[in-house]
Amino acid sequence: MQNPVKIGDVRIGRGERLAFIAGPCVIEDEKTLLATARELSGIAERLGVGLIFKASYLKDNRMSPGSYAGPGPRDGLAMLARVRAETGLPVISDVHTDVEVEAAAAVLDAIQIPAFLCRQTRLMEAAAACGRPVNIKKGQFLAPEDMERVAAKATAAGAEAVLLTERGVSFGYHNLIVDMRGIQVLRATGCPVVFDATHSVQLPGAGAGVSGGQPEFVPVLTRAACAAGCDAVFIETHPNPAEALSDAASMVPLSKFERLAEQALAVSDTAQPFADEA
Repeated sequence: MQNPVKIGDVRIGRGERLAFIAGPCVIEDEKTLLATARELSGIAERLGVGLIFKASYLKDNRMSPGSYAGPGPRDGLAMLARVRAETGLPVISDVHTDVEVEAAAAVLDAIQIPAFLCRQTRLMEAAAACGRPVNIKKGQFLAPEDMERVAAKATAAGAEAVLLTERGVSFGYHNLIVDMRGIQVLRATGCPVVFDATHSVQLPGAGAGVSGGQPEFVPVLTRAACAAGCDAVFIETHPNPAEALSDAASMVPLSKFERLAEQALAVSDTAQPFADEA
């Protein structure tokens, strides 16, 4: 497996400094999207780090019929193209079906496979063949070692660049835990490893039809994952999470993102020389 992976001008993997994948959970409107992207671009420039902008144009994994799902592929991809044009940041978003992949790959710098869909063969094959790097999020129902076969499936289908994302595992009802040993297990595949700091603190379905969350644990889990050797950190962030239309209970306020990134970098820079020691 090729390591590191290049997404736009951002390199993620062994020998590279910690990178970030960040943005709001879902595209709400173009004004908020661009304002968030501009702020993240400025933070990345100040810190001298690579950052890939993430926002979903469609949230297909919704529990309640009235939950906001995003603007859809046509309008959402157009807005993400504008983000890249105005900020220079590479962009990534989720795909949910194989028929979405071609249009998404024409705009996005990388394709993301949602955790619940990481075993969907036709989706994986389409994403692997599209010519873009693929970030595969580990299902909450899988052990870290299971992702070796998932990555192998993507590679067999033609993917030349694969990232694997740890986002916790189901622990009873409405709860997730993160086993930091999993970072090392995922790194053994040869793929760069991303730690999803905000989905890992979700309480799935615990919010009366929506997911709850414990965002107070995002900093400690981020620092722990960086110490364990992750290559990038995925952080959903919003100017005002309390008013966000999706994942309001787990996103990081945009005003706190830079300080969190500084902490992650400090730990990662210290731990990186030891990351390849078993």
